[in-house]
Amino acid sequence: MYAAVRRYEGVTDSAQAARLVNEGFVPLMRQVSGFVAYYWIDAGDGVMVSTSVFQDQAGAEESISRAADFVRDNLASLLPNPPEVMAGEVVASS
Repeated sequence: MYAAVRRYEGVTDSAQAARLVNEGFVPLMRQVSGFVAYYWIDAGDGVMVSTSVFQDQAGAEESISRAADFVRDNLASLLPNPPEVMAGEVVASS
């Protein structure tokens, strides 16, 4: 399995961002080949983190591209700063 993690700082409205992600982005993630799970986390203080899990590296990489497009097209005012993006193989899980 592979995961992609994106950390957003300076979120202007976490409740609105969560609503738009749940209604618009989560369905997009489910369409990516090898989809396992997606999480959108409100870490407080204007920080939100997403984690996408896929069966293969290609799915994780596609999620990064789709996330960038979705943020640009739908969340730019709510997530004004570029995210810190990390991706890699899941080496432990439960």
